[in-house]
Amino acid sequence: MPRQNAIQNTGIDGLLLQPLAVIPAEGGPVLHMFRPDSPLFANFCGGPGEVYFSEVHPGHVKAWKLHTRQQQTFAVPSGLLKIVLYDQRPGSPTRGVLCELFLGRPDHYALLRIPPGIWYGFAAHGNSPALICNCADIAHDPTESRRLPADDPAIPYRWGKS
Repeated sequence: MPRQNAIQNTGIDGLLLQPLAVIPAEGGPVLHMFRPDSPLFANFCGGPGEVYFSEVHPGHVKAWKLHTRQQQTFAVPSGLLKIVLYDQRPGSPTRGVLCELFLGRPDHYALLRIPPGIWYGFAAHGNSPALICNCADIAHDPTESRRLPADDPAIPYRWGKS
């Protein structure tokens, strides 16, 4: 994994990936998520809108979702998650780009910043559940999100076995 705090290119404009520190400790590691020196911390100076966890069971796909106003920041402290993102934003320089990546431990512990207007879905990879933490910049508002079924032809991706 690249050095902590280095933002990686994801191929989608505004979609940011930052590796995180895992510090070995007796009895189990310490997992950093947000620090004031993090490039992705700036948007949370006033505090996040909400922070919540979602467990994803093996074999289950949670897709597709898009937020019109909410910016999300994901970390996966337990398990491994395959996340797929699709840029369908009008005027975006990366409109039509699809990005598939993995978040979680041991090799892919990172923050993923998802701007509004990006379709995303995810599934636990392997035989264990994955736990995702979402730090959203605004509190949940069902009127600002849209959903599509996992097999919707509007998104050029087919979920196989993870």
